[in-house]
Amino acid sequence: MTAIEQPNSQNLHEAIFQKLRLLLVEGKIPPGSKLNERELAESLKVSRTPIREAIRRLAADGLVELIANRGAIALQLSVVDVINTFDVIADLEGFSGELAAKNISDAVLSELEALQYEMMASYARRDLSSYYKLNLHIHQLINQAANNPVLSKLFSQVNARIEALRFRSNQDGVKWEKAVEEHQEMLDALKARDSARMRKIMMQHVKNKRDVVVQLIKLEAGASQETAELGKA
Repeated sequence: MTAIEQPNSQNLHEAIFQKLRLLLVEGKIPPGSKLNERELAESLKVSRTPIREAIRRLAADGLVELIANRGAIALQLSVVDVINTFDVIADLEGFSGELAAKNISDAVLSELEALQYEMMASYARRDLSSYYKLNLHIHQLINQAANNPVLSKLFSQVNARIEALRFRSNQDGVKWEKAVEEHQEMLDALKARDSARMRKIMMQHVKNKRDVVVQLIKLEAGASQETAELGKA
């Protein structure tokens, strides 16, 4: 784990929070594993105070669970949890896309086009980390363009639960290519100010993600069970 470059004290806590968040999203702290304050502090070469504060913020965002007698555990969702969460996100993103198509400014459209270009470059390099950051920024901009603060807050809260799963869902080449195509369709719908089409695209995009994630979880569960059975043999 890379140590944090020591910024001034005002920004240190934010840097630690963002670092731990990224480790969770990218699966470098796997779901169900414990966040050990001492080990994290040693590996990042900081005191335990900013680690502790970051963990509290991650728990508030829904990426970490604080469990009595166990401490902080990286969120691990069941298949039912995943389906329920993605279904809620589909409606939120669909509504967000519909409002964005009505309210988006030319300046934000230009910014989205630039981000789409960068994201395509990341896709061409198969740079999943860079791709995901740009992808998330695009979704956030669309959400902000809806111009509904309550919707934006709900989206951020619910999406935090499945960020790591959305990241991993792009590791399948064919599914990743499909997601890229859907992002271009979103941009086209926004340019056309077609709110009904934008809502449909956004909802289908999220539901496709849900199906990929559910399949991934089931495959991993099957592989784990097979490994356990082989270990008993």
